[in-house]
Amino acid sequence: MKLEVKDLHKTFGDTEVLHGISFSVESGRALGLLGRNGAGKTTTIRIIMNVFKANAGTIWLDGSPFQAMGMSIGYLPEERGLYPKKKVGEQIVYLANLRGIRGGQARKNMRYWLERLGVAEYENRKLETLSKGNQQKVQLAQTLVCDPQIIILDEPFSGLDPVNSQVLKDVITEQIAQGKLVIFSSHQMGYVEEFCEDIVIINHGNIALNGNLREIKREFGKNRLVLSLVGKDAGETAGLAGQVFGELAAIEGTKKEKVILKLKEGSTKQMLLGRLAESELDVECFGSYEPSLNDIFVESAGDEA
Repeated sequence: MKLEVKDLHKTFGDTEVLHGISFSVESGRALGLLGRNGAGKTTTIRIIMNVFKANAGTIWLDGSPFQAMGMSIGYLPEERGLYPKKKVGEQIVYLANLRGIRGGQARKNMRYWLERLGVAEYENRKLETLSKGNQQKVQLAQTLVCDPQIIILDEPFSGLDPVNSQVLKDVITEQIAQGKLVIFSSHQMGYVEEFCEDIVIINHGNIALNGNLREIKREFGKNRLVLSLVGKDAGETAGLAGQVFGELAAIEGTKKEKVILKLKEGSTKQMLLGRLAESELDVECFGSYEPSLNDIFVESAGDEA
């Protein structure tokens, strides 16, 4: 399957919050939908879910208009959406029924996912009696109980400790491997890097960046190098690098004890290597710079609102 979002516009009152959002995601791949608070991520998700109507723009699935009502979608919202005073198993079965899973199959699916996520013992407990992390795992169970083909996860790791995070990581990885279409929204960039081949960064209702994460990293790292010196902190390294490289490279920034260099026009990595060989610097690390997704996010969406 291929889901295509094309030129979405959305207005609330006199304020337009989406200004032409376009991206696509395919089965067996996860798309990282990123942005600062208020950027338009949740509005975009709710339009896909048919909770909101777009003022303009279209959504397509395999070349045909997308109808959320006729599709098996699993949605895990950032805000918990279950009933705190209802028993865990009863409400998951109820939600499975609403999504077309009937009778014994709904109960079988419910028990499978509670067991898979390590919360089977809480089937007959009220949700409000569970810890925050276990409530989040119950939320994921209801997301997957209907075996959805499209999975939308909004901050799925919220409230989870490292052990439970690993359980959730394993489940998400399995769903992607099974050919599910996954949209993954999170401010925890490490998880996005782990799961997502493609990313979309929304900033103030516009697409700030869109594409394959590996290619984006390569482009952002272009003409940038990283240098660290034995026994020197970033400030000392920056000062020495400035003296040695002079007109060849600018000191663009620091990352822990390392200095990020940007080649000036006309210079090459080989030129810098030559200068290093001539210098008396005790080099610990020198090589191409690969930015983290966090670096890319800050550069793309780090302007003041």
